[in-house]
Amino acid sequence: MRAVSVLRALGPIDLKSVRRDSLLRWMFVMPVLIALLLRYGLPPFAAWLEGRHGIVLAPYSALIASFLVMITPMLYGTVIGFLLLDQKDDRTLTALQVTPLTTGGYLLYRMGTPSLLSIAMTLLVLQASGLATIDFKRQLWVAVAAAPLAPAFALFLAAFARNKVQGFALMKAAGVINWPPMIAYFVHSKWQWAFGLCPTYWQAKLYWELEAGGPNAWPIFVIGIAYIGLVTAWLLRRFDRAMHR
Repeated sequence: MRAVSVLRALGPIDLKSVRRDSLLRWMFVMPVLIALLLRYGLPPFAAWLEGRHGIVLAPYSALIASFLVMITPMLYGTVIGFLLLDQKDDRTLTALQVTPLTTGGYLLYRMGTPSLLSIAMTLLVLQASGLATIDFKRQLWVAVAAAPLAPAFALFLAAFARNKVQGFALMKAAGVINWPPMIAYFVHSKWQWAFGLCPTYWQAKLYWELEAGGPNAWPIFVIGIAYIGLVTAWLLRRFDRAMHR
């Protein structure tokens, strides 16, 4: 089944599922809401913080922007992960095996859709937040590098959670992977590379490297894509085993 046919067959079903689930609806718009909150709420908070405690937030714009780069694909990956859990509970995935839709086509749709959506929304969020410290071309580079986090996170939830309740608990626990890159930002020695064990480090690091005009942007981009690709391949095998239990 061609990609357009898959989109026509499954797209309306997914949209209906998101519309009827209040949690998924909130997750779908959450990156934009966070960006707008930062755009209009951060300046007065920064002014208050500087006036009251002498802490200046302006030098950390790149750090905050890189957080948006990480969190946006993860939220859209969560939406897809919950859709996968719904379909696993309903045995929809089993039923799809007797339709013209191949397993490969289904997975391509499931992995490709959040990736493309994440690219578009990451660019939108960076613009809406007013925090982007790099030009649009480099923003696109970062958005492409971060996009694979969406299918990886979706597969993580679908592979390890048995239902949406467990999925929600895993989602909250997995938020911890956003902290290592935030800590790494303040490590200025070679030890910072040790944080590369965390998949989200490479997307944040790419943003910082591009913002600083450093020479390592291309290697960081390639390593980040390759690393998250390996993680996704492992999660895909885990998901496949979970589906055949």
